[in-house]
Amino acid sequence: MISEYTTAVSLHSHTSLSEESLTFINKMARNLPWLRLLFERCEQRTVERHGLKLDFLQGNWRPPLVPKMAFELESRQIELGLGLKALVSITDHDTIQAPMLLRTVPSSRHIPVSVEWSAPYRATEFHIGVHNLPAESGHQWMARMADYTAAPEPAKLTAILRALHALPNVLVVLNHPIWDLYAIGQELHERCIGDFMVEHGACIHAMELNGLRNMKENRAVVKLAQRWGQLLISGGDRHGIEPNAIVNLTNAATFTEFVHEIRIGKLSHVFFMPQYAAHWEQRILRSTLDAVRDFPQFSEGWQRWDERAFHPDAQGTMRSLAELWPHGKAPRILRAAIGLVHLLESRPFAHGLKMFYADVDLKAGVEREVA
Repeated sequence: MISEYTTAVSLHSHTSLSEESLTFINKMARNLPWLRLLFERCEQRTVERHGLKLDFLQGNWRPPLVPKMAFELESRQIELGLGLKALVSITDHDTIQAPMLLRTVPSSRHIPVSVEWSAPYRATEFHIGVHNLPAESGHQWMARMADYTAAPEPAKLTAILRALHALPNVLVVLNHPIWDLYAIGQELHERCIGDFMVEHGACIHAMELNGLRNMKENRAVVKLAQRWGQLLISGGDRHGIEPNAIVNLTNAATFTEFVHEIRIGKLSHVFFMPQYAAHWEQRILRSTLDAVRDFPQFSEGWQRWDERAFHPDAQGTMRSLAELWPHGKAPRILRAAIGLVHLLESRPFAHGLKMFYADVDLKAGVEREVA
């Protein structure tokens, strides 16, 4: 019962400082036949009129919420929705800029310095949540991780993970471990997981139940964790404006106490928030649409979706799409495509998503002991 706990922990969420791949737009276009022709025509015109070839790998988008808004969103859900004290750990991709900024604000000065590290491994890349780094050496740790990501060598990975494990207040989590994020094939991906755990499992403190993955996948994570004797922990993976759908319940007063509860006490109480009960494909759609949605209430320069998406110009310099469009206005054909994507929010179109998204069957507010 929630009444047995004093605190809830929001782990793994992203802010406007997290660079996210644009490949999801390309993937959506390729999976929806009525969008495919529009995007192909848009790509062709971009080359013809602007001399730019759309590069979905180099281009990126940023989640809409700036660090303070993201912190307040996660805190508010816990404090108002659950009536508990909130501990929030923000993990942008390969940067600790958001928590370092938030630590200068009185209301969030105790936020842990955390990151989601993109760590190449054999044929794939694992996302590793590293929570509660020492603030005074956080940038040195980031430089060390970036060095490995840029030039992966097995010995470097082993040394980093062992050094992180040696820090008693640091929590290392294997995020969404079952997800074949780089489409290498599920069988090969799971072989990589097995090899990784043989080599580095002693340095991993928990595996993540992910709030943006479906229940079938999370059940597979439960089995994976049992196989490797790993604790399970929550991870919301929020990118949009819906707060994390899974949190941890605890009686820890500080994040460091929570880390000790996981690492030493081997106790984890995962709680599924009511929004996790919604159809998974609809939640993924809402999160995706937040990337191409306008927010007039936001600060100037961050209101339109094309101000939050970036692409190399003809000289290779990263610039916002708003800067790249003639007169700051997206091509008509792309505006039409984005408009059609937004139609997916309406009820008549929502059922069509089931052709490439799985369903989920889970009652709201499910508590799971994963000690």
